[in-house]
Amino acid sequence: MSVLPDPRTQVRPAGALDDLRAFAIPRAHEHRHWEPSDGPLPALFVSHGAPPTLDDAEWLGYLYKWSQSLPKPRAVVMISAHWENAPVVISASEAGTPLYYDFGGFHPRYYTLKYETPDATELAKRVAGLLGYSPVHQFTNRGLDHGAFIPMMAMYPAGDVPVIQVSMPSMNPSDLQELGNKLRSLREEGILVIGSGYMTHSFAVMRDPSLQPHVQAFDDWAGETIARGDVDSLRDYLNKGPGARIAHPTADHFVPLLLTMGAANDPTTARTVFNRVGLGNHIRSIEVY
Repeated sequence: MSVLPDPRTQVRPAGALDDLRAFAIPRAHEHRHWEPSDGPLPALFVSHGAPPTLDDAEWLGYLYKWSQSLPKPRAVVMISAHWENAPVVISASEAGTPLYYDFGGFHPRYYTLKYETPDATELAKRVAGLLGYSPVHQFTNRGLDHGAFIPMMAMYPAGDVPVIQVSMPSMNPSDLQELGNKLRSLREEGILVIGSGYMTHSFAVMRDPSLQPHVQAFDDWAGETIARGDVDSLRDYLNKGPGARIAHPTADHFVPLLLTMGAANDPTTARTVFNRVGLGNHIRSIEVY
């Protein structure tokens, strides 16, 4: 089992991110850009982690290598576990919008990190047009929250891809699947659609390791169900998934998976890209076409 560093004792908080940036940014121009001949990009589900993820070189490496295996997208639309708002709204799209530090109790350095991405105004207009109602409100002073910027920092360390965040309309799995359906066509335009959550998200197992078998059982079930493309069972995860109420005492970190499946053309193409256990929880992350 891998244990993330204690953020209160870090000599160099976000040091793994610094190392990744030093390696990746000079090479960012080598990443081949998406072209129409590549066909649709996959939809992704990313287990994003808390700020100390930025101290975990292995985890950041998984995310970075994943992004490098795909053509560089024209833009990214991110739906994070940490923003629920109905009706659906979108984040600020101006270049260099400050991040939204939606966490507490960590080393001060995490609150000074920057991720200044290019202007995403045209992307915001395109997404607003797909959501099916008008006008779509934009939070012009809300940047990416940590469920969005942490995976983006790892996947595109140079900050050279436009990105906006879209709120979850509710915690209802069917609502997230429907939102994914609306965003599906973006993939054909070289835009990456990402649901950001956590395959298991139990603070209880962090306090009581004896609960680990319940969390493991849920992750095993989720992996098998995803591989079958069984979206109906994923929507009904609280009843179908063993240990679901321990693995997910709240829905917020699981339901972005339904966004990802809804954005796919064929859920049976889903595959686990990587998985690991950290602090008792599973970081299973998937792609699906």
